[in-house]
Amino acid sequence: MTSHFDLPPSPWVRRWSAFIRPGGAVLDVACGAGRHARWLATLGFEVDAVDRAPELFEAPPPGVRLTGADIESGPWPYAGRRFDAIVVTNYLHRPLMATLVTALEPGGVLIYETFARGHERFGKPSNPDYLLAPGELLRVVAGELRVLGYEDLVVEEPRPAAVQRLCARRE
Repeated sequence: MTSHFDLPPSPWVRRWSAFIRPGGAVLDVACGAGRHARWLATLGFEVDAVDRAPELFEAPPPGVRLTGADIESGPWPYAGRRFDAIVVTNYLHRPLMATLVTALEPGGVLIYETFARGHERFGKPSNPDYLLAPGELLRVVAGELRVLGYEDLVVEEPRPAAVQRLCARRE
């Protein structure tokens, strides 16, 4: 079985990264070992990556600025900054959602993919506090961003999971 740290970039992130302004500023939220930040940097984006355990992201490559911060209980480390894209995978902290939406530049995209209700049958997370309700990502961006793509489904790869995925743009 592949560990989370050995995974390639998410197919959802790969698919929608074409909508990020070339050379743009990207924020990878809860970046973990940095699989998306590393990949986005190879595409020429300037990437800020944030995680409360920055030691998981060994040797960030050129083009990636790594910040260690507890974004759930500490201050938002990017106050006043705007990004051409924000990428979030396998992470959910509802109080942060509005902050992410407002941190997008005009034309900026939010690429989000995380666990949804129904995932409890596959393992952790199984607590509903960490699982998106049906349509929840759509409600988060309603009236703020234009939805380019949305899915609420069960995937088999890299392991069975119930997920919601969204790509939305600030017009």
